Amino acid sequence: MKKKIAIIGTGANGSCVSADLISNGLDVKMIDQWPEHVEKMRKDGLKIEMPNRTLEVNVDAYHLCDVATFTEKFDIVLVFVKAYDTAWTCELIKPYLADDGILVGVQNCMMAEQISEIVGPHRTIGCVAELSSELFDPGSVKRNTPPEGTWFGLGALTPEMKSRIADVEEVLKFAGKVGISDAILSAKWMKLIVNAMGMGIKAIGDLRPAEAFEMDGMRDLMLKAGEEALKVGEGLGYKLEPIMGLTQEEINTSNRVQELLLDTITKHVGPTALNTVLQDHRKGRLSEVDLINGWVSEGGQKLGIETPINDKIVEVTKRIYAGEVTSSKNLVEDVISSLKGKI
Repeated sequence: MKKKIAIIGTGANGSCVSADLISNGLDVKMIDQWPEHVEKMRKDGLKIEMPNRTLEVNVDAYHLCDVATFTEKFDIVLVFVKAYDTAWTCELIKPYLADDGILVGVQNCMMAEQISEIVGPHRTIGCVAELSSELFDPGSVKRNTPPEGTWFGLGALTPEMKSRIADVEEVLKFAGKVGISDAILSAKWMKLIVNAMGMGIKAIGDLRPAEAFEMDGMRDLMLKAGEEALKVGEGLGYKLEPIMGLTQEEINTSNRVQELLLDTITKHVGPTALNTVLQDHRKGRLSEVDLINGWVSEGGQKLGIETPINDKIVEVTKRIYAGEVTSSKNLVEDVISSLKGKI
């Protein structure tokens, strides 16, 4: 029987994966909370612009309020919403997930255990994603990493779900390369290290990768943020796990894991990509910094580990969100200057 798939949270990344699955003949319902995006897709379809090609597909798109009209249940639900929207999204879609269905949080941050608590460990597969894309105009996405440059890591949170990983792999293989992790929570922590280094601080400066690395002190600041995240995660019991196509040998033989991760993500997304936190700042939206850099800060407090870089990123990001300051190169220069002696 053909699997019924729902993708909820069809912003930039969710739209990219939806388009890949639809273009390969899969049965996909797209669900999103941005009304204009849904209406544009219903009227004109979905367009994904990639560095080497453009993909245009007709879609089956729904508003959040339409979920209450569904009469079918889904075999696989892929959740792409912001991490802070995880709980209510999973509760919303839970009644429409088949008893033997699978829900996958294709998200940043450490949300897999929260998902498992809501829909049950017997219906949860953990996921790490490396996919860079941008969405500012309804119905049209710029995808920086096409499927051949996209990577997903999948893993079970419980032994009983290991046999179900293949069901999700069979779907996500149309959107990127898929790796299997025996320690998916550790893999998600490794991605959090990547995000702690790259997202918040570039967004404070409103900087693309190439612009950020031209600044004095920026690379050292980013690596220090990663070092703090590395120490906190190790203190909480997470292990070094390969992600983004890296091998265990590459991870094990690196004497500066955070540098290996930073260089890998920078190479993959390219010099001009806008990360998701920067996009949130430009849109005036809440970002995931509290659940990325803030996670490091909170973990450091529990363990007695100082995390001044991540603390500062959280502090300044909150001021941006409150409208007290504006993202700019001058602002990030002030951050770097204030942290001299700690980098």
